[in-house]
Amino acid sequence: MATTDVGYDRLAEQKAFSATKAGVKGLVDAGVKELPRMFHAPPHFLNGRPPAPAGDPEFSVPVIDLAGARADHDLEERKRIVQKFSDASAKWGFFQVVNHGVPTSTQNRIRAGTHQFFNQDAEAKKEYFRAEPMSKVVYTSNYGLYTTPVAY
Repeated sequence: MATTDVGYDRLAEQKAFSATKAGVKGLVDAGVKELPRMFHAPPHFLNGRPPAPAGDPEFSVPVIDLAGARADHDLEERKRIVQKFSDASAKWGFFQVVNHGVPTSTQNRIRAGTHQFFNQDAEAKKEYFRAEPMSKVVYTSNYGLYTTPVAY
């Protein structure tokens, strides 16, 4: 859907972004200095809340500690942890998980593999670009590009 702002065609911007099959990293690699307008949240999107000022202590990523989630621990504690996932997902859309038991060496290999993939030439990554979330391998950006009010 195109916006009513004179000189701005949101649909054209979305299509151009999607056609690159390079995602946000492609914008960075292309040297974009300003975030495209399709990523700007309209004022009503914030539900009347002003954005948090930089450095606001209330603006911190939720941390979920899985130390009490082991099968041999208290069921009520496990329920509280599950509720933390639900709350963080609903309020923030993301969170940090600690005490999950994944060895640091595994985390480092995952991080290195991720960097290796994203640092490839754009043409190499396009082979894996998919819009279908159920594919075995998915490299995409913005599943809801044409349906959400703000690109993510």
